[in-house]
Amino acid sequence: MKESDMNKPTKTNLERFDAMTDNMIDTSEIPPLTEEFFATAKWRIPKPKVKITVEVEPEVMEWFKAQGENYQRYLAAALRIYAQAHQAFKK
Repeated sequence: MKESDMNKPTKTNLERFDAMTDNMIDTSEIPPLTEEFFATAKWRIPKPKVKITVEVEPEVMEWFKAQGENYQRYLAAALRIYAQAHQAFKK
Protein backbone atom coordinates (compact mmCIF):
# COMPACT_ATOMS: atom_id res chain seq x y z
CA MET A 1 0.00 0.00 0.00
CA LYS A 2 1.31 3.41 -0.92
CA GLU A 3 1.11 6.37 1.44
CA SER A 4 -0.97 8.23 -1.17
CA ASP A 5 -3.63 5.49 -0.91
CA MET A 6 -4.27 6.52 2.71
CA ASN A 7 -5.28 10.06 1.72
CA LYS A 8 -7.86 9.19 -0.94
CA PRO A 9 -11.42 10.28 -0.13
CA THR A 10 -14.10 7.65 0.25
CA LYS A 11 -16.41 7.04 -2.70
CA THR A 12 -19.23 5.99 -0.38
CA ASN A 13 -22.24 8.31 -0.44
CA LEU A 14 -22.31 9.03 3.29
CA GLU A 15 -24.99 11.70 2.91
CA ARG A 16 -27.36 9.01 1.61
CA PHE A 17 -26.86 6.98 4.78
CA ASP A 18 -27.31 10.03 7.00
CA ALA A 19 -30.62 10.82 5.27
CA MET A 20 -32.05 7.31 5.83
CA THR A 21 -34.68 6.77 8.49
CA ASP A 22 -35.01 3.53 10.47
CA ASN A 23 -38.00 2.52 8.33
CA MET A 24 -35.87 2.73 5.18
CA ILE A 25 -33.35 0.15 6.44
CA ASP A 26 -33.98 -3.45 5.34
CA THR A 27 -33.61 -5.63 8.44
CA SER A 28 -35.36 -8.68 6.98
CA GLU A 29 -32.19 -10.80 7.04
CA ILE A 30 -31.46 -10.11 10.71
CA PRO A 31 -32.78 -12.95 12.88
CA PRO A 32 -34.87 -12.03 15.93
CA LEU A 33 -33.17 -12.04 19.32
CA THR A 34 -34.35 -15.09 21.25
CA GLU A 35 -34.37 -16.03 24.92
CA GLU A 36 -31.48 -18.39 24.13
CA PHE A 37 -29.46 -15.46 22.82
CA PHE A 38 -30.03 -13.47 26.01
CA ALA A 39 -29.31 -16.52 28.21
CA THR A 40 -25.81 -16.80 26.75
CA ALA A 41 -25.12 -13.09 26.23
CA LYS A 42 -22.44 -11.45 28.36
CA TRP A 43 -22.56 -7.91 29.68
CA ARG A 44 -19.30 -6.15 28.82
CA ILE A 45 -18.46 -2.75 30.21
CA PRO A 46 -15.47 -1.07 28.56
CA LYS A 47 -12.54 -0.27 30.80
CA PRO A 48 -11.86 3.41 31.35
CA LYS A 49 -9.18 4.93 29.12
CA VAL A 50 -5.77 5.80 30.54
CA LYS A 51 -4.34 9.21 29.67
CA ILE A 52 -0.63 9.19 28.85
CA THR A 53 1.98 11.46 27.38
CA VAL A 54 4.13 9.99 24.63
CA GLU A 55 6.70 11.58 22.35
CA VAL A 56 6.44 10.84 18.63
CA GLU A 57 8.10 12.30 15.57
CA PRO A 58 6.31 15.38 14.17
CA GLU A 59 5.59 13.68 10.82
CA VAL A 60 3.91 10.76 12.59
CA MET A 61 1.65 13.12 14.53
CA GLU A 62 0.92 15.15 11.39
CA TRP A 63 -0.12 11.98 9.57
CA PHE A 64 -2.53 10.93 12.32
CA LYS A 65 -4.01 14.44 12.55
CA ALA A 66 -4.50 14.46 8.77
CA GLN A 67 -6.80 11.42 9.17
CA GLY A 68 -9.48 13.60 10.74
CA GLU A 69 -10.84 14.69 14.07
CA ASN A 70 -10.75 11.10 15.40
CA TYR A 71 -6.98 10.94 15.07
CA GLN A 72 -6.51 10.05 18.77
CA ARG A 73 -8.80 7.04 18.33
CA TYR A 74 -6.80 5.95 15.28
CA LEU A 75 -3.54 6.32 17.19
CA ALA A 76 -4.92 4.24 20.06
CA ALA A 77 -6.12 1.59 17.58
CA ALA A 78 -2.66 1.46 15.98
CA LEU A 79 -1.07 0.91 19.40
CA ARG A 80 -3.64 -1.79 20.24
CA ILE A 81 -2.98 -3.64 16.96
CA TYR A 82 0.77 -3.48 17.55
CA ALA A 83 0.42 -4.74 21.13
CA GLN A 84 -1.89 -7.61 20.11
CA ALA A 85 0.44 -8.64 17.28
CA HIS A 86 3.39 -8.81 19.63
CA GLN A 87 1.72 -10.54 22.60
CA ALA A 88 2.38 -13.93 21.02
CA PHE A 89 6.12 -13.23 21.08
CA LYS A 90 6.15 -12.49 24.83
CA LYS A 91 4.53 -15.79 25.91
